[in-house]
Amino acid sequence: MKYRVIGSSPETRREVSVLSLGTMTFGTIVDEATSFAILDRFAEAGGTFIDTSNNYAFWVNGTQGGESEELVGRWLKSRGVGDEFTIATKLGARPNQPTTGFSLDVEGLSAKVIRESSERSRERLGIEKIHLLYAHIMDENTPLEETVQGFADVVADGVAGLLGASNHWSWRIERARTLAAAAGVPGYEVLQHHHSYLRQRTDIPSLRSPDGNQGLVSGDLLSYLRANPELTQVSYSPLISGAYVRDDKPLGPGFEHAGTEPRLKAVREVAAETGATVNQVVLSWLMGGDIPVLPLVGASSVAQLEENLGAVELELTPEQRAKLDSVN
Repeated sequence: MKYRVIGSSPETRREVSVLSLGTMTFGTIVDEATSFAILDRFAEAGGTFIDTSNNYAFWVNGTQGGESEELVGRWLKSRGVGDEFTIATKLGARPNQPTTGFSLDVEGLSAKVIRESSERSRERLGIEKIHLLYAHIMDENTPLEETVQGFADVVADGVAGLLGASNHWSWRIERARTLAAAAGVPGYEVLQHHHSYLRQRTDIPSLRSPDGNQGLVSGDLLSYLRANPELTQVSYSPLISGAYVRDDKPLGPGFEHAGTEPRLKAVREVAAETGATVNQVVLSWLMGGDIPVLPLVGASSVAQLEENLGAVELELTPEQRAKLDSVN
């Protein structure tokens, strides 16, 4: 395994594995025995960065979420491990009522929610401190000043360490960080958005925004990251739910543009040259770019995890990387 330091403060920064394990479906779609086996193999391979959320996975059984956090907590307790792992969770998108579908009626990012939801997450996880706490989605109904102070308060209380923002426009991230700096309190240091080698259209309205999908890494966000190298980008769904290699997993309308086929061709050619899988090439491309990204990978079996782990040692040559990067 390889490692990277995230965070800039000596008090909160963490050394994490360059591959993060997503546990969204653990405890629901993926049963406990399989989930534990995947977590055990990840730990055995040197993985230390585990990601969950307080709303995972409400849509499976019609709940408000919490199943994933609870399972991760049981695993941590049963294995007798703790602070050597960096546990990241999120709040803000937990539905206020049990549901099996998308809902705009979610908890949001008020100071009260941040305080109460972070405490409940900590209890479910069974840990003294949430090492990395994200604002899962934007809350445009709560003043940003309140959200910034709410997160700063849970850091001051020892509930959370590093702070992050997921699925946010870059201008809102910058505004929140500016407010935090002006107030002399901790701000967002880790970002989490969807990012892969294939480029997804950003002009298609999302369920939460008529202006496009704020959850995607775009040119604007890449420029922001390049100008602020102290920030860390974690990228979820880097393998697009298996769509690179599975015919039963269509890419969807977001990838219906002229750039998709040439990029698929390029990544397949590089995979053939290296003897690696397409998925491994995608993960290696993300980890080794000029803006290094920490891929957040899910797995429903140990075999899937093994493939992902193989990407850590895959070193693309400058020529191979140039080939991938040169495709528009």
